[in-house]
Amino acid sequence: MAFMILFKVAITILIITVNRASASDPDPLQDVCVADYNSSVTVNGYACKSNYTYAPEDFASMAIAEPGEPNIFGTKVGVANVNNMPGLNTLGMSWARVDFERDGLNPPHSHPRATEIIFVLKGQLIAGFITTDNVFVDKLIRKGEVFVFPRALIHFQFNVGKGNASILVAFDSQNPGVQPVVSMFIAIPKIPDVVVAKTYQTNVTVVQEIRRRLGVPANVTLNYPHDIM
Repeated sequence: MAFMILFKVAITILIITVNRASASDPDPLQDVCVADYNSSVTVNGYACKSNYTYAPEDFASMAIAEPGEPNIFGTKVGVANVNNMPGLNTLGMSWARVDFERDGLNPPHSHPRATEIIFVLKGQLIAGFITTDNVFVDKLIRKGEVFVFPRALIHFQFNVGKGNASILVAFDSQNPGVQPVVSMFIAIPKIPDVVVAKTYQTNVTVVQEIRRRLGVPANVTLNYPHDIM
């Protein structure tokens, strides 16, 4: 009996440990591992600079001090992650900032490597995500409120206020990645028009028009060995 109890406890601890280990980036094995952008070593992340060559500037960034570049959805997105802030390497976190024009949309997307939590700096937005059971969870969020999007689920934010809105975004990954829902339209080499048209139950003409609006060149190569169009 005692053995079985110990066995069950050990299994429980193992499950918790495995789940924790897979919930975010791996824990660091040293105090700092500042990303060496010039290294030719291929690892899961960046190789470390020598402990004697990093600088205080590696641990600071102005990447989200101002709004990012505008896009066609009425938002400006700025990010502070391991790709522009080397001190974040192996620390399992990053930040972003999204500024919304009136009616601005941060369109549906997912982060395959991170859970996301947002803090509303100003304005009011609809924030929502879709579970793998196709349940839509949404809420009107206002200044001072936080909202979390579970790891890898499709989500969005939409400015429904009378003025501009801004949010700060935190991730439990140094490089969360982003997969927009419109990936089928903007992938290069492109997915054949007929495949996208059948997926969305529309026609090739509509697909080509959507691609044009999203700025995809008309002459990009198909992602197939032969042109089937």
